[in-house]
Parts: sequence; C-alpha cells; structure tokens
Amino acid sequence: MTDEPERPAPYREPQQARSAATLARVLRAAEEIASSSGLDEMTIAGVAQRAGVAVGTIYRRFEDKDQLVTALTEQMLERRETYVADRLRAAEPSLSGVMDAYAHALLQSFADSSSLFPELLRTRGARSLDRGARTITELHRLLLDAAAPYTGQIRRSDPQAALDTAARAILGASFHNSVRPDAATGEAARGRYADELADMATTYLLTPDRPRNANA
Repeated sequence: MTDEPERPAPYREPQQARSAATLARVLRAAEEIASSSGLDEMTIAGVAQRAGVAVGTIYRRFEDKDQLVTALTEQMLERRETYVADRLRAAEPSLSGVMDAYAHALLQSFADSSSLFPELLRTRGARSLDRGARTITELHRLLLDAAAPYTGQIRRSDPQAALDTAARAILGASFHNSVRPDAATGEAARGRYADELADMATTYLLTPDRPRNANA
C-alpha cells in the first residue's frame, strides 16, 4: 500500500475527429443539463438524449456518471485557463492594462456556468478541490507572468509580493461573485465590477507602502 491518493480512472480519449466531435457534444449536453437542473438531476440517459447519441456511446467513453462529471470539471477548468491566458495576451501593454484584462477575464470566466462551477467543486470532494486549486494556481501564475514586464511601475517596497496580493484579491473577488446570491450579473454589471476591481488593484500597486511604526 502507498499514501498516493486514489485517482479516478481517466476516461477514454477519442482518437478520431468524429469521436472528438461526439465527445464535445456529450460534454456540452452534460453541462447544459447540470447547469439548468443540477448535478443530481443529470443522468447518463438524459445526457445521451440531449446529445443525440445512444446511451452505449457514452458508456464506451465513461465508466459511470462520476467519470463523466470528472471530465466535465476538467473541461470547464481548462476553458477558464485558456480564456484568461488569451485575454492577458491581448491586454494593453501596461500595468493597468494587465490588471484590467485580468479582472474582466476572471469575472467573465467565473460567470460561465457560474451556478454549476461551485457545485462541481463542492460535490465532487477532495479530488475536484485539488484540480480546482491547480487552476487557481495557474490563473495566479498567468497574471504574474503578464505583469512581469511592468514591475518597474509598481511603487510597493516588494513588487512581487504586491502582485501576489493583487492577484489573490481579484481571484477571490471573482470567485466570491460567482457564489453570492446578489452577484453582479449581466455584461454591463460585470463590466463595472471588473473596472472597479482593476482600478483597486492598480491603485494599490501604484501607492507606496504606508509608514510603519518602528515601535509597533
């Protein structure tokens, strides 16, 4: 025996374009059902019906519902990482531009199936939480890399620590918005909130440290 945590068996990856298209259709159907009705109401039969495939087609790819949900979680997290990376690459080349792109990308990303994402992490247990933590780490790294050329603009005494704080603040606010009952929803509301988060982070980074009492 070892202390290695139990991992779900990977689902069978498609080898042909047609199989990949079918898998994409199945995962899209699973996400639609889970988003509208919840994970508990999502069944293999229901996913097959919505995807327009035979139940056996799904079982040839996935052993059970848990494995399907694992694949759905993986897809949603990868989609977030790719989307944020793309938005940061297109950001205005400045510290404020990077912060603005990051805040807007994260809020939009977490708004994607916002009611489903927390449920996936909550109901799938430690394995999904571990995968979610890896995505959070990757999103954090993406900001640090994108902001690296502009660290000379930062007026905090420790620019790297300040960037770390700014990244954590925007990430936390974006995730919190996705689970709160009075979330900023709709493109206009999310845009305003993203602007506020970006302005807050940029102002913090451009503000020198507060004086410290040496006797404190």
